[in-house]
Amino acid sequence: MRDSVTVHMRAAPEKIWPLVSDVTNTKRFAAETFDAKWLDGATGPAVGVRFKGHVKRNGWGPVYWSVATIDACEPGREFAFAVDLLPGRPAIRWRYQLEPKGDGTDVTESFELRNDWYLRLYWLLLGWTRGKTNVENMRTTLERIKAAAESG
Repeated sequence: MRDSVTVHMRAAPEKIWPLVSDVTNTKRFAAETFDAKWLDGATGPAVGVRFKGHVKRNGWGPVYWSVATIDACEPGREFAFAVDLLPGRPAIRWRYQLEPKGDGTDVTESFELRNDWYLRLYWLLLGWTRGKTNVENMRTTLERIKAAAESG
């Protein structure tokens, strides 16, 4: 109930960090989330900050808003957030890890589904297709971030 994708980017972590940690960039990079807004007066990332993302699942629907809470925020190294299935009930955690490597940075995006019985059942029945979609979408997102990070 988890997977990850790593893409090497010829850019320093400090250049990549604002691309992954400012959720208002989501519409530039993500395959399914086409808008995101800070909540509760927040204007940037920090542990405990909430935001909401506008999602078009599978690229065609359903379309919905989801609320997420940042649970890891270490500039230049890690950015992670948990997305609520129901208010206050996280279902999935998304994470970006930045590791300096050679001429740039290895950036890993990953997801992990919460270990609840109903999510395990969902993964058993549909996870094979959703997992494949998540991996494809993570690769698309990272390649778009790479293009932005490596450009001038």
